[in-house]
Amino acid sequence: MAKSSADDLELRRACEAAIEGTSQKVVLSIRVAKSRGVWGKTGKIGKGQMAKPRVLAISTKEKAQQTKAFLHVLKYSNGGVLEPAKLYKLKHLSKVEVLTNDPSGCTFMLGFDNLRSQSVAPPQWTMRNIDDRNRLLLYILNICKDVLGRLPKVVGIDVVEMALWAKENTPVAPKKRNIEDGPTTEADVVSESDMKVTVEKELVSQAEEEDMEALLGVYVMGIGEAEAFSERLKRELHALEAANVHAILESEPLVDEVLQGLEAASVCVDDMDEWLGIFNVKLRHMREDIESIETRNNQLEMQSVNNKALIEELDKLLERLRIPSEFAACLTGGSFDEARMLQNIEACEWLTGALRGLEPPILDPSFANIRAVRDKKTELDKLKTTFVRRASEFLRNYFASLVDFMISDKSYFSQRGQLKRPDHADLRFKCRTYARLLQHLKSLDKNCLGPLRKAYCSSLNLLLRREAREFANELRASTKASRNPTVWLEGSTGSNQNVNNADTSTVSEAYAKMLTIFIPLLVDESSFFSHFMCFGVSALAQPGSPANGNKSNEDDLGIMDIDDNDDSNNNNNKSISELGALNESLRDLLDGIQEDFYAVVDWAYKIDPLRCISMHGITERYISGQKADAAGYVRLLLDALEERITAQFTRFVDEACHQIERNERNVRQMGVLSYIPRFATLATRMEQYIQGQSRDLVDQAYIKFIGVMFATLDKIAQTDPKYADIILLENYAAFQNSLYDLANVVPTLAKFYHQASESYEQACTRHISVIIYYQFERLFQFARRIEDLMYTITPEEIPFQLGLSKMDLRKVVKSSLSGVDKHIGAMYKKLQKNLTSEELLPSLWDKCKKEFLDKYESFAQLVAKIYPSETIPSVTEMRDLLATM
Repeated sequence: MAKSSADDLELRRACEAAIEGTSQKVVLSIRVAKSRGVWGKTGKIGKGQMAKPRVLAISTKEKAQQTKAFLHVLKYSNGGVLEPAKLYKLKHLSKVEVLTNDPSGCTFMLGFDNLRSQSVAPPQWTMRNIDDRNRLLLYILNICKDVLGRLPKVVGIDVVEMALWAKENTPVAPKKRNIEDGPTTEADVVSESDMKVTVEKELVSQAEEEDMEALLGVYVMGIGEAEAFSERLKRELHALEAANVHAILESEPLVDEVLQGLEAASVCVDDMDEWLGIFNVKLRHMREDIESIETRNNQLEMQSVNNKALIEELDKLLERLRIPSEFAACLTGGSFDEARMLQNIEACEWLTGALRGLEPPILDPSFANIRAVRDKKTELDKLKTTFVRRASEFLRNYFASLVDFMISDKSYFSQRGQLKRPDHADLRFKCRTYARLLQHLKSLDKNCLGPLRKAYCSSLNLLLRREAREFANELRASTKASRNPTVWLEGSTGSNQNVNNADTSTVSEAYAKMLTIFIPLLVDESSFFSHFMCFGVSALAQPGSPANGNKSNEDDLGIMDIDDNDDSNNNNNKSISELGALNESLRDLLDGIQEDFYAVVDWAYKIDPLRCISMHGITERYISGQKADAAGYVRLLLDALEERITAQFTRFVDEACHQIERNERNVRQMGVLSYIPRFATLATRMEQYIQGQSRDLVDQAYIKFIGVMFATLDKIAQTDPKYADIILLENYAAFQNSLYDLANVVPTLAKFYHQASESYEQACTRHISVIIYYQFERLFQFARRIEDLMYTITPEEIPFQLGLSKMDLRKVVKSSLSGVDKHIGAMYKKLQKNLTSEELLPSLWDKCKKEFLDKYESFAQLVAKIYPSETIPSVTEMRDLLATM
């Protein structure tokens, strides 16, 4: 047998060198081949997987009177040196499995219970032979038993077989060596320690082995006794059988008696069998007769039950088909007076129930083709048609008569000197009497409601328009307000300012009163109409809501929906389908009333166009209050009023802009244009009129006004370029002064205020530059020529250029700076001469002196750089001189 790698001392030393520094001692090292298998499906060794050489080393470590065991996996590096690859603690070893798909039995797997990924197949280890495999596994099991006190699960190999192998391969090592045998080598010691397997470390102890041998001996001895016992039993069986035969022969007379008794019983049984056959035939015939009788009896009983049920159903059907005489008389010729309405409602309810009772599923579909049912249904349809026609004709006449009565009585309307709030309480009270009737008419024939709705809308429209017209006429007649002209921004001056300051608040108050009276009225009429005329629209503002002025629940007609079987989805579908019809009816109900509102708006515009701002805010508040209202036409009316007010105000803005543009047609204009301060007055008053959300309307007007003002100012300034900057700076300054307070609170004006400020600064800079150059043109022209040449030549060469010599400098300085105080005084006079706004002179003169000083300082720096030997008045002297001016 080849020497095992477990005896290779060089291999053990290499393993110890690989784990040096771990304080562990290698007790066994052996070469193996590593391959990777698949869980549950391991391939054949050497096929499909590449085997890799590895060394398995078992090491121990003593720590705190406790021994720890480790399994090292070492691999060969590129230089052939062993290096650690894996480290396992043997305390986590849970399974040792010898693979059955390897015929040689040299391949096994070690399972550890602390591996992170159990989905990866553990490596397979293949030994050179069975002896190496047994040696390694036996060593591992012994260490587990000694160190850990337990054994892992062993699969694929018999533990007894392992113990027998250990016993056979345990070398008998001498306990003592004679001194003459020579010194003991390290190899000998290692070999003894490796090969020694003591009885205590065997898997099966000596005591257990003796018990097993004793049991086997007993088992063999038991087999011999069983054969003897079997022979004895056979002999006893033969003896018993012989005794039984003898006893039977002795009891022969008894047997004869039993046989005779059996023969007599057999004759009786045959007779009984014959009688039973006869009785069976008779019973079968009797059974058939009974079944026939029961069948006939069941049929008669079923027929009786069916006849009884049929009679009951026919009685119920006859009860349904009976028309009470009092209901028939009421439906065909009864009166619709208020005192008779209770009988009419009861008749309608009976008719509705009767018609519904003849329709599936209330009536069994099998009854639908019965002639009596068809005839009765036709009769009921005729009753329904007659009643619907009579009721519709009565209601149309009734609505017209109610409205005609109210229109003929002038006390219902506003009169001269007296504003009358429309009151429809009596009208609605009388209409509510027939609300339940309309519900039943809708249930009987939905098509009849269309003409009734048109008749109601046509009649009530006359009343509403008459009320609005009389109220609007008296409202305008009773409102006292001074008329303000629309000429706000034209150039002429006069008494218009005083007129513009007149109080016209009564105009907007009158418009607000018109809306306060009629908008809730129209909303209530729309809501009442929707309920009264049975529109299935659930989005109407509930009576008593803020939109309806917190009134009492006067639109609640006190009735339930007759179609109680409709579920919520059906109601929603009906609501959507009838919303369009409701809006059309509301248009018929309220159409034309907007003209009276327009008349109030136009009247207010003629008195004071700026009151459009107040009316716009009032209208917006009512629009926001009607957002939750389904009185669609009222919302459209408010939107139309807002558009009308916006159009009128836009008209005023356009006319005022036209008045501004007429200023540019004048031949010559100086000083502050007239529309600048007038616009400040206009803006102040517009801010006073803003109510609600009218801010956007006013801001758009500001943008248009100021845009035209600035454009017109530029055109006027361009007519005379000589005085253009003076006109611009004076007017932009006046614009800022007049709008200073408003610009602090109005963002739109603040934007234009900053724009005017920038334009003012630009105009001042241009005008001051013209004045300075007019007095000191030669001086600053000389400086400009020097600056231009400095881009192309050096400063030292400039004095040698034509016209820029030192002599030329002296001439320029003498002509410009001799008597400089006179030049500065002339500059002041010229600035004062063309300026019409005296309050602007101090600030302009300060700007002029500062600008001149800056330019002179630049000139002095150039002279000091180009002509260092020349002397001119210093900047300080010039500053002191300007301070005294």
